Amino acid sequence: MILRSAHRVATRLFAQEGEGRIVDRVVDRVQLARTVLGAAATIALILAYNVDRDRWEDAAWGGVANLIAAPFVLLIAGPLVILGFIYYAPPHLRPHLRTRLRAPLKAVGWYVLTLAVIGGTLLLTAQIDERDGRSWWEYALAVASLFVILWGLPFFFMASLYSARSAFNSAQVHPMLPPVLTLALVWVFAGFNLLGDGMPGGPPVVQFCSLLGGPLSVTAVSLWELRRMRTRFGVILRA
Repeated sequence: MILRSAHRVATRLFAQEGEGRIVDRVVDRVQLARTVLGAAATIALILAYNVDRDRWEDAAWGGVANLIAAPFVLLIAGPLVILGFIYYAPPHLRPHLRTRLRAPLKAVGWYVLTLAVIGGTLLLTAQIDERDGRSWWEYALAVASLFVILWGLPFFFMASLYSARSAFNSAQVHPMLPPVLTLALVWVFAGFNLLGDGMPGGPPVVQFCSLLGGPLSVTAVSLWELRRMRTRFGVILRA
């Protein structure tokens, strides 16, 4: 019941299709296949070149960290990409695109508010636990903290998942904007992974394939998706 409620609210706030959303089941299946093949390739590399337990844990935690960090990276890099996208559009189309920024901005606002409420509640609760004595408002905060843990944390996880997938409902600005944001996001993550973890294990060829295989495959799928929008659905940004 709690998970269903959190999922319903997260879907309503962060997974809005919008009237301009292009539903292409072929693209969805290709994206799913790319994800499965990417996970299989990662497992194969771990088995082939580093089967120790730490490597499995690093891969698992790295995937979770990327999922949670994706909305934060979008918050930082997204506005720059969106500004460039709108600037690239024809001058007569730019005012229309700017007026449609309301949905992404609302999603960003809800996400930041969720993070602030959860973080603030848990921080205050931790400070109260260190003190002696209790007052009525401290008991109320304890109840709020329990609600945050039981409902807020699952909601935050689902909100992060849907925000990363929908790029904060950016399809409502233009159908081509989500693939463009995905392109930027994947290369930002590739840079972070290189700076943080360095090159993966294995021979040089395997290292570069492991490092660049994911971003290049996502880039190929995103460019193909953009091409299908243009050729199959007639969606263009510039003539």
